[in-house]
This record gives sequence, structure tokens and C-alpha cells, in this order.
Amino acid sequence: MESTIGLYKTEVIKPMRPWKTLSHVELATAEWVDWYNHRRLHGEIGHIPPAEYEANHYRAATKSQLTATN
Repeated sequence: MESTIGLYKTEVIKPMRPWKTLSHVELATAEWVDWYNHRRLHGEIGHIPPAEYEANHYRAATKSQLTATN
């Protein structure tokens, strides 16, 4: 978690300061989290975004459950 927070601070908070309002920080945070989860490629999980990895995991788990019960 610490490395993710550090990455967030390095990529969003520090380069875009000074922040004018809290709502600017909130919007930038939401945009960064969306990018981080849906478009950023992660080497530790096969160079795919976390959302895709999670979808693949649940699809495989559901498929194995269906196969085991049939």
C-alpha cells in the first residue's frame, strides 16, 4: 500500500500543486484511480490492468465451480 500511495503522490499530488480547492484534488484522485485500475499495465500480473486481471480471476473461478458441480 505504501508504494501505491507514494506513486500517487509522485504522479498526481506533487506535480500538480499548488491545488486550488479540495474538489480539484478529489477529481484528480478519481481520474488517477480509474486510470490505475483500468488502463495501467502491471508487470506482476502479466502486463494487464488490475480490473482485467480481476475479471479473468472471477471468470476462471466461476467456470471451475460450474465444472465441479456438473
